[in-house]
Amino acid sequence: MKPTTEVLQSIIEKANNELNRDYVGLSMSSFSAGLDIGFGPLLMGVFLTLSASGFGELTTEILLATAYSVGFILVILGRSELFTEHTTLAVMPVIDGQASVKQLLKLWGIVYLGNIVGGLAFTGLAVLLMPGLGVVAPEAFETIGLKLVTNPLHWLLIAGIFAGWLMGLLAWLVTAAQETISRIFIIWIITATIGILHLPHSIAGNVEVLFGLFTSTEIGFMDYLLFLIMATIGNILGGTIFVGLLKYGHVTRGAE
Repeated sequence: MKPTTEVLQSIIEKANNELNRDYVGLSMSSFSAGLDIGFGPLLMGVFLTLSASGFGELTTEILLATAYSVGFILVILGRSELFTEHTTLAVMPVIDGQASVKQLLKLWGIVYLGNIVGGLAFTGLAVLLMPGLGVVAPEAFETIGLKLVTNPLHWLLIAGIFAGWLMGLLAWLVTAAQETISRIFIIWIITATIGILHLPHSIAGNVEVLFGLFTSTEIGFMDYLLFLIMATIGNILGGTIFVGLLKYGHVTRGAE
């Protein structure tokens, strides 16, 4: 593992590159991330279809959490732009005085929009093709989506903060790790934790709820919209406050 001061410097350098990146390339990378992360919820639907017990059984929960992590492994190791990573990474140059809040908001907006549109495209394609392959039932998608949208709004916000917090830690730990195997394990353990706790991640959850919206009459557009708003706010707060501000503060104060 790298020293904490080196990790912070690497994060700031990487974030500055993203803040100054060409908008077209950033948009394409964000769209790609939205597509790739959809494989996690899709595998969850397949595993839930094949499982007789559904949610609740320990083995099924571990399998679903592992499936959930697949999309994150594809996105993060593939170096695509994921919004919840940037809630931590991109805020650090702003705190350090090397970038402006305007630059941060532009980056967040482009990455977030690209992730959401990519997830929408993946979901539409999967809903069209998967039934013909016979590997996943629409009822599985409904079950996954309902697990998120049936919670009260205050729960979505608080749980979203925890999800953003964990994603911020993931961004920090992946930067600190020096080997691919270590990074895969870190991604798996963090995102599987989010999955097994059923915490609302705005980008992966976007696909989960869209699957339910497209295949079920139990989930409406307002359910989807409210989920997305509360999960996004929670993710921003969790990543920015509990990792971005605190990690920056304790590393710089320690260096002094």
